Amino acid sequence: MSTTALDPITFEVIRNKLSAITEEQAITLKNVSGSPVVTEATDFNVGIYLGDGSVVTMGPQVLFHSGSMASVVRNIITDCEDNPGIEEGDMFVLNDPYKGALHQMDVTFVAPVFAEGRRVAWVGACAHQIDVGGMNFGSWSLGARGIQEEAMLLPGIKLVERGEIRSDLWAMLMGMTRMPTTVGLDFKAMIAANNVAAGRLTELFERYGLETVLEVMAHELDHSERELRQVLGALPDGVFRAVDWIEHDGHENKLYEFRLTVTKTGDALDFDFTGTSEQAPGFINCTWSGLVAGVFTALLPTLAPNLRWNEGLLRPVSITAPKGTVANATWPAPVSSATVSAVWVVTNVSFAALSRLVTTSPEVARHGAGVTKGSMSVMVLNGLYPDGDPYGTFLLDSTAGGGGAYGDHDGLTASGDFCVPRPAIANVESHEADGQILFLYRGIVPDSSGAGRQRGGSTVGLALTPHGTDQLQAMLIGHGVEVPNSAGIFGGLEGSCNRNELLHRVEGVSPVGLVHSAADHGAWAGEREVMNAKPGFFTLRRGDVVAYSFQGGGGYGDPVDRDPALVGQDVATRQVSRDSASAIYGVVLDERLEVDAAATAARRAEIRADRLGEPVSTTASTSDRADPDGACLTPDLTVGADGHVRCSCGHDLGAGPDWKRSARRRTVAPESHGPLLRLHEELELREYVCPSCARLLESSVCRTGAADLITSELT
Repeated sequence: MSTTALDPITFEVIRNKLSAITEEQAITLKNVSGSPVVTEATDFNVGIYLGDGSVVTMGPQVLFHSGSMASVVRNIITDCEDNPGIEEGDMFVLNDPYKGALHQMDVTFVAPVFAEGRRVAWVGACAHQIDVGGMNFGSWSLGARGIQEEAMLLPGIKLVERGEIRSDLWAMLMGMTRMPTTVGLDFKAMIAANNVAAGRLTELFERYGLETVLEVMAHELDHSERELRQVLGALPDGVFRAVDWIEHDGHENKLYEFRLTVTKTGDALDFDFTGTSEQAPGFINCTWSGLVAGVFTALLPTLAPNLRWNEGLLRPVSITAPKGTVANATWPAPVSSATVSAVWVVTNVSFAALSRLVTTSPEVARHGAGVTKGSMSVMVLNGLYPDGDPYGTFLLDSTAGGGGAYGDHDGLTASGDFCVPRPAIANVESHEADGQILFLYRGIVPDSSGAGRQRGGSTVGLALTPHGTDQLQAMLIGHGVEVPNSAGIFGGLEGSCNRNELLHRVEGVSPVGLVHSAADHGAWAGEREVMNAKPGFFTLRRGDVVAYSFQGGGGYGDPVDRDPALVGQDVATRQVSRDSASAIYGVVLDERLEVDAAATAARRAEIRADRLGEPVSTTASTSDRADPDGACLTPDLTVGADGHVRCSCGHDLGAGPDWKRSARRRTVAPESHGPLLRLHEELELREYVCPSCARLLESSVCRTGAADLITSELT
């Protein structure tokens, strides 16, 4: 039966039942799993796929996984079709990043679904595992120089054969993990989730007819493609660029550049990563599957927030990425940190470029924003329980970073990650009940948000100490200690950098009751060690304290355009300090935290004069448009019929697209954008200011001496 002949009610019932099956998959996985990575932090995803692997439905857990699952299924079809064969009741396990996984800890189980004697669909589940072997606990292989050193590598193994787990293969896999009880339960949880999904899908075929359901599934992809092409077709053609960096590759503090050019033509998009750095010798690279996952994750909330999320959304998209780069590594480059390194930064630059694209149209401009928490920190702890059993945990508290600011509202504080639409972190009590650690604090970090007309969200910091044990082995990795990856947009400033600290124990002194926030670190009686982006492995002894904080969200628009009353509220709620209110926002508050209007006006005039090196002769308002008929380039820049770019104050910045050559450009210290910003030695911070009204039009982190990047261009 064709969808054109299918009545609308039945069609909606089937399409929503497909989503319900995916939700039941997720519920089954969480209920069976014993890992806090799944049960608390929801670091997993599930879905239904067509017979060729195309994504039909996906869960709203970790979007990275959904962007890569089609590649997993297709590689299993290619590699296993003839030998060992794909039969009803089989299930395959894969974690090879060169075969579709993101990194080795993200283990995927996929199962074919048969009806009327033929394979018609697939179901799948993917979840991060606490340990899959390799050179160190957690399988984050800091010292690796090749993928063979990192972890067990499963290119697509038939672990379940005709409904039965193969005991020989099961024993082999469990023998390669340090946490066989936890990992084994997660594996069985994914098997159970797939069994539930396959059973429900079979019931749907039987009730409505195989061809009808398959037609609806195919239509879902066609519909999403058509809807996205309509969105793209309504946007002006243009070229939009972004750049971001990762510092430290696990071996040395080298800087790796991610450069993206997004070209929108008609109803299609091209993502071109030409110019991205060569692949690293360390574990920060991602493969093609991770690259696609990062692009897909950025595309969904910007261009398709109200569309059905499936692989049809990738049909209008082409991706160019030279092989052998950090964003598209070639075998045998190590990739065990891909999700929190290269994939993360691919998402950053993709979202930044797409935000500039959508802002050119008032219909979808609300979806453009500063970057949400542009980095991820990973903490892994392991040791022994008092009874001698192995203890291990993977903290995902760094999910609670700051959200990017939008044009009509501030970013969310402790927002969760951009790639996790349903964010969650474990309760402190859950961590402590699992054993061996005690939290000293977990709270909001003042001055961590990216300043702007709309402020980015504030981030979270925490400190913990061993408890009930003499020592633990810790591993901390990430990036963004010397790169503010949470870029602001349209004059908004960058969110805070990460900060990693180790307070070494003082004999006979407990940190409990002495360390309540980061403000107490300076008074610590013992040695205080500020660590780099990848401190790697270290021993936590009784009385030691490890503390780390994450990146805040990027701001939106010039900070001195922010409503002074809102800045007063920010100070009252301890999101912004009084010093930053004056230094960055130009807002002066009295002792009752009420705005001193005269002093604020004078302070803001001082900031604008400092930007230009002279007093400002005109004052602009964001509501003033010199050329109301011009095409929107940014909220404060238009392109006239003569091709000239003009500021909202009326100043002509000359023929586009390179308006920056006529702007007032200056290099500033990172501390001028916030006390928690740091820069790698190869980077500098630039401001681009209107020469007439002194509005900050763009803030940009650049490689020292590099040419200015033309971030938005209409064609």
